[in-house]
Amino acid sequence: MQNLTVLVLEDEPFQRLVTVTALEKVLPGRVLQAADGHEAIAVLSACDAVDIVLCDLKMAGMDGLAFLRHASSSGKIGAVVLCSELDPVLRQATVAMIHCLGLTFLGDLGKPFKLEGFSQLVKCYREQCSATPRRLSPAELPTLSDVRQGLDNGEFEAYYQPKVTLAGQLLVGAEVLARWTHPQWGVLSPAHFLPVMEEHNLISRLFWQLFEQGLGLQQRLSAQGHEINLAFNLSPAQLDCGVLTERITLLLKRSQVPATSVMFEITESCLMSAPARSLESLVRLRMLGCGLAMDDFGAGYSSLDRLSELPFSQIKLDRAFVRKMQSQPKSAAIITCSVALAKALGISLVIEGVETVEQQVRLIELGGTLAQGYLFARPMPESHFIDFCAQRAGRGRS
Repeated sequence: MQNLTVLVLEDEPFQRLVTVTALEKVLPGRVLQAADGHEAIAVLSACDAVDIVLCDLKMAGMDGLAFLRHASSSGKIGAVVLCSELDPVLRQATVAMIHCLGLTFLGDLGKPFKLEGFSQLVKCYREQCSATPRRLSPAELPTLSDVRQGLDNGEFEAYYQPKVTLAGQLLVGAEVLARWTHPQWGVLSPAHFLPVMEEHNLISRLFWQLFEQGLGLQQRLSAQGHEINLAFNLSPAQLDCGVLTERITLLLKRSQVPATSVMFEITESCLMSAPARSLESLVRLRMLGCGLAMDDFGAGYSSLDRLSELPFSQIKLDRAFVRKMQSQPKSAAIITCSVALAKALGISLVIEGVETVEQQVRLIELGGTLAQGYLFARPMPESHFIDFCAQRAGRGRS
């Protein structure tokens, strides 16, 4: 992607002129402008799409908040950058609103407009776009028959995203993630197949395929002298299945993988109204010796309540706190408190979504020790992960 289309929404004429002029000098593509929300909606209607909206918030007529609400349903906005002198606390709340609207928040520049800061955000936007796989059109989306055939043919593959120490980046484990190696469309992310699987109760079939692949990998790594902890995601329907722990026990014995080398991740939201059988499954998994992680900690409303009731051995802090850490002091305070909470409970804390060296340094300052994110490694297929383990082992011996 070479050229970008940027819309500057700013009611103050001189500030709008300065911003538009600066962008036109350095930005390949079109720079559109609007003095209020109504004008911005009209500009948006007249074009195919806008890559980035540089949005002021407080203005006469339709303000930036109302514009974002109206424009969110158009599907024409790639990302939003705030450029406002509104109180930082109110801007933070606006960021939360932007996420709720389903829009991509790129950054908050404050005011006055800073070209250097915007250039960095444009760079991030380009990287995000280049890293995003091609979206399948509605006509290309997999059908139930496609998914079932993929399961029958063994096309679903376990990918592994490492968990590492923040300070030394030592490998401590990995999360097992699903990918579909489709013969026509290539490697597909869960967004392309999980909705169909959830609707037709196929999640369990996928889980057992990934679980057996993961255990096979642990056997191969163990033969090479590498012991690795793998974390598998469990859904609410699986927890409510009476034979879950029996089958896990059988497969662990058959593969000779110790239960202590296996972790199961459960999102806090799926435990909101968990039936007794689900809670029994969690207890039995811990009795077996497996680890239990509360995923997306802090994203729901009863994290602390469930954490006090259930036998979790790990917390995975939701990536949203890392993303907002630099712009929102409260997020940094929550991370510090989560570190202290995990230590007090005698459980481990993995911080998700670490993508920059700056985030890594700040998290170490806040007391974080374990992390997962693109800074360290993206999810990778088995062969790549085996090489990754060998490289880390070699680094540890040197």
